[in-house]
Amino acid sequence: MSRTIIVTDPLQRGYSYTCSESTGKNFAPDFKPELSPHEMLQLGVFGGDYFEGETHEYPRAWLHKAKGSSPGVYDAKLNYFGVRASQSREVWKRNGWMHEDDPRGWFQWYCRYYLGRRTALEDKRQIDRWKKIVRHLAQIRYSCRVGDFTCRPRQRQAVLHWAYNATKL
Repeated sequence: MSRTIIVTDPLQRGYSYTCSESTGKNFAPDFKPELSPHEMLQLGVFGGDYFEGETHEYPRAWLHKAKGSSPGVYDAKLNYFGVRASQSREVWKRNGWMHEDDPRGWFQWYCRYYLGRRTALEDKRQIDRWKKIVRHLAQIRYSCRVGDFTCRPRQRQAVLHWAYNATKL
């Protein structure tokens, strides 16, 4: 059942990984994202430029109706809440949030995890990071009326970047 994916991204020349699980199945019991990568891309995340044009390893269906910009162009208007809510890659590196296997960060890890790649230590680290976002959900629920998207739009967009469905808060 396992399959190997060869990555063509210039940030990872020669990198490949094996998917040992079926796409979208058999997640860790404590990891329950509300959105798939495809759903996130359709809603509008990362200013439309998360993959920077490097999409070859991902299913074409994920890119259908995805809100995308030209490679290298971040456009906050493409985000669901229309605001910029991302830190730069330099900030991610400085804070130790990056892993060499996923040089584009959490969303790249999530896409690969969703496709079926499993890496015990990195999966645990990223799932622990994902769980910490619940504090932002609590702040939105406490501070905002349901459906009032003018309340905390940056925080809502950030939550959406972590596969929580901020459109239902």
